[in-house]
Amino acid sequence: MLKITVVAVGTVKEQYMRDAIAEYVKRMSREYKVTFEECRECATVAEEGELLLKKIPKDSFVVALDLHGRQMSSEKFASFISGKTLEGVSHFAFVIGGSEGIDKKVTDAAGLRLCLSEMTFTHQMTRLILAEQLYRAMKINNGEKYHK
Repeated sequence: MLKITVVAVGTVKEQYMRDAIAEYVKRMSREYKVTFEECRECATVAEEGELLLKKIPKDSFVVALDLHGRQMSSEKFASFISGKTLEGVSHFAFVIGGSEGIDKKVTDAAGLRLCLSEMTFTHQMTRLILAEQLYRAMKINNGEKYHK
């Protein structure tokens, strides 16, 4: 089973958003074990970066969500996940910074800097979008109909 850890600054405050994220996690549960690690919001991005780095599992391939990262289609994201698992990656850590962005130490530690969109989303919304895209990638990689 593929392990996915989402490491993020802050908490998801809105119940409807927590419910939506939980629904995608449930849908993925047969193939992906998805967990969330949160750290508190800090006065500086550098402080948040230190906290995020401590929460990243040591055995994981790190993907930093970054506005200046690489954009890819859902199909290419699915292919990326599939390709990395074929290379032996069994644990991904997706790192989401706070409202002021993500620290350079975190992006430097990442194997991939990923930009979900040129648009800016709240860090809470980013978790939901990431959960949906992970679910979509699973469906694409299984050849199932969700994507089309």
